[in-house]
Amino acid sequence: MSKLQATLWDSERLHKADAIDLTVQSLLAHGADHAHWGIAWSGGKDSSATLTLLVHLLDTGRIHRPRSLTVFYADTRQELPPLAIAAQRIMDQLRSRGITVRVVTAPLEKRFLVYILGRGVPPPNNNTLRWCTRQIKVDPMTAAIEQQINAVDGTFLMITGVRLGESAARDQRIALSCGKDGGECGQGWYQQVLPNAKGIRGRIATLAPLLHWRVCHVWEWLMFDAHAAGWATADIADAYGGDEAEEINARTGCTGCPLAQKELALESSLRSAKWAYLSPLEGLKPLYRELRLPKHRLKKTGLNADGTIATAKNRQRMGPLTFEARLMGLDRILSIQAAVNEAAAQIGRPVIDMLNPEEENRIRELIAAGTWPNGWDGDEPTGDVPQDMIYGDGAVQPLLVR
Repeated sequence: MSKLQATLWDSERLHKADAIDLTVQSLLAHGADHAHWGIAWSGGKDSSATLTLLVHLLDTGRIHRPRSLTVFYADTRQELPPLAIAAQRIMDQLRSRGITVRVVTAPLEKRFLVYILGRGVPPPNNNTLRWCTRQIKVDPMTAAIEQQINAVDGTFLMITGVRLGESAARDQRIALSCGKDGGECGQGWYQQVLPNAKGIRGRIATLAPLLHWRVCHVWEWLMFDAHAAGWATADIADAYGGDEAEEINARTGCTGCPLAQKELALESSLRSAKWAYLSPLEGLKPLYRELRLPKHRLKKTGLNADGTIATAKNRQRMGPLTFEARLMGLDRILSIQAAVNEAAAQIGRPVIDMLNPEEENRIRELIAAGTWPNGWDGDEPTGDVPQDMIYGDGAVQPLLVR
């Protein structure tokens, strides 16, 4: 009886060489159908492994070169310093090879700190106000890719570092769409139809050629193969746990991420002696939590200007940061950045750039101009001021003591 063809979900473990062979097959199977390639790169372990392996395969002739290759680096301005510094070095290496690199950043007023401290929008949370990922990463990347596609003729292949095992929800989506648009198991996750393609529908497809890689393959490639080839990938491990990065299989987010319960990635970096000078960054998460307190934010009274009860959407909801809170937050962040960079100068380590002069100036301009988010006037009381309780049915419970 003949042996059935293996699939990505078989229990037999792939060796790294076999994993690379499957990646080559994936790129050969789908790459030739597209004149232009792009790589979506976050600076993290999976996308960095995808990027450096792809360039290695092009350099060694194992895959065919497209007419153009563009690397899109998603610079959220909030990346962990070890990742941001490694990304800068890798970008220098890419440009020295003649590869086009586009640094994708959100528009000035929509950047994380400018949006919070300048416009007054509170730090994001996981319940009602998770605005950050879309605004500082997804939307800018989508706009940059659309712009690039509209500037060339022919079809475009976006290559990503998506892998199985990184997210249970993502694995379920992959399983449901496996084989779509002619992609077979072992040939990556290939999709020709993108839900948000808008005006470029039919001209772009995505491919995840490392879909089948295990985390051990990723770390072996980054720490040994890519590093031996001269790529500045060794420091990436420091953001995931240093020498224990593979074992703990950590994930990273923004520095001081308000959505995470614990700052595991930063804590992992600080355990390394060469990154210990970044310890002032531990002050970011407490600051973001403090800025969400009622005393630092405005609150709707529950009444319209004419005294009638407001709609449920606007009834006594918490709102933007006061100007005093924004200036306090700005001062704290600048102090944290200064403390890190002063320590970096003393020991000859790279400085950080959380908030540059252009961003600081824009924050101060927005505050000076009296800027509030849409729907807020600035004359609302702060959230710590007692008010009559207005219930969903419009009933009012007056304060017992005024």
